[in-house]
Amino acid sequence: MTELLVDQLRIMAHHYPDAVAYHDLDGDRSITFERWHTDSSRLARGLIAAGVTKGDRVAIYLPSEHIIAWIITYAAVHKAGAVAVPANTRLAPREVGAILGHAEVTAAVTCEALVPTLDQARPRVPSLRTTITVDGRPGTIPGARSWEQALDHDGDDIQVPLNEGDLADIMYTSGTTGLPKGVAVRHRNAALLPNGEVPWSGHAWLQGSPPFTFAGISFIYNPMKLGMSCLFQARFDADRWLDHVERHRPTATFLVPAMARLLTTHPRWPSADLSSLTLVSVGSAPLPPETLVALCDRLPGATVTNSYGMTEAGPAYCAMSREEVLKRIGSVGRPMPPMEVRIVAPGTDDDLPAGEQGEVLIRMPGRHREYYQDPDATARTWAGGWLHTGDIGYLDGDGFLYIVGRMKEVIIRGGHNVHATDVEAVLYEHPGVLEAAVVGIPHEVLGEDIAAFVVPRPAARLDPEEVSGFCAARLADYKVPRRVHVIDSLPRNATGKVLKGELLDLLTTTQEDG
Repeated sequence: MTELLVDQLRIMAHHYPDAVAYHDLDGDRSITFERWHTDSSRLARGLIAAGVTKGDRVAIYLPSEHIIAWIITYAAVHKAGAVAVPANTRLAPREVGAILGHAEVTAAVTCEALVPTLDQARPRVPSLRTTITVDGRPGTIPGARSWEQALDHDGDDIQVPLNEGDLADIMYTSGTTGLPKGVAVRHRNAALLPNGEVPWSGHAWLQGSPPFTFAGISFIYNPMKLGMSCLFQARFDADRWLDHVERHRPTATFLVPAMARLLTTHPRWPSADLSSLTLVSVGSAPLPPETLVALCDRLPGATVTNSYGMTEAGPAYCAMSREEVLKRIGSVGRPMPPMEVRIVAPGTDDDLPAGEQGEVLIRMPGRHREYYQDPDATARTWAGGWLHTGDIGYLDGDGFLYIVGRMKEVIIRGGHNVHATDVEAVLYEHPGVLEAAVVGIPHEVLGEDIAAFVVPRPAARLDPEEVSGFCAARLADYKVPRRVHVIDSLPRNATGKVLKGELLDLLTTTQEDG
């Protein structure tokens, strides 16, 4: 039988049964490896008793506040031989219905607060037969059961036989540029790190990415593969994050750039005791150079990495030593085998030399992914065996990868190509700017013009003309945003990426109101 993700839990439960595997910091709850292993076996039997068979899709529709039930369910689904469908809890009923209907889920694990949304989505999911609520009553949905009713009395290990080609998960993309697509994750390409017996360090990894995201789901098993437990912060708050680091002393943490920015501008940032941290990994969105420098300056004893990945790429990974970080600001590291990277001229298959910007293509031999039930989109995205990422980047002479932006975020102003990230990096240098985002807007003469949205730091007052002048002193004239809008916050999805479509909608609404 093929090696499964959940096999690592079996290894840990055997060797370190009483060690704390996961700690929910906000709820002050924790679970040991043994309890996680036993409860997931009980739930796996409960799913099978409810009619879930090998290959059936099971939605995990739970907010981060229920992280312990989330990770138990994830292990149980694979033990039952089923396919996990993590669902974004921030979506509207219509969007939830579209995703679960596309995946043809037969069962869903949710909570009482989300039952009404699932109920509204149900007409679009005719395959849904069983619903399990982890708290409160089962709810009114037909086939509903409570968590207690779903857990079988038998906690002995169970595993429905699977092979490496069987589906493990269907991960739906964030949908920042359109409707989410389901990425089919098979057991052969589900993991970056291999399973194995590891020495228990007693160290911890602090993170807070929702488990339905590519980043979040990787932190279910990866910490234990390093001999570490996971500290989970369901709702990010910079002040509480600093408290957690001082109290629990994690050695590693994962942040999205928005979190890093809020931390490095927090009043406690210069004085908090962060000495336990030896690794700070930042990913899921471009990291402004100023924020990277602030992290490195404050944490000289830690390796600070600006990582790069996407659901479609699977276990693709870039690495960079601590010594290289400040030498190559903007780089996400050197691709690690078996990951291969090419830079091609957009819309062609022509490779570009080092230093020239083009579309980033990725290949993972033997670990190729595809879109679930969408062969046309699969053929377009993985044309010629290479994943066409839609990201613009370049490789330097030493093979280090730099991500400049998204192809769809290239603003063509009067024939000049302007990358939104170049302008955003300058806006982040402004002493009064906390967050910034740049979008292209239609212009009857230039084709496109540049609009910037900025969030002021606490107590700061931003003048749009002054901000534009600040950029003019640091950028080519054609890159300077002609329109600057001061707003309270940037709209973001669950992975921390800015929803630029919503900014354009806000701009349109403002124009109509005016």
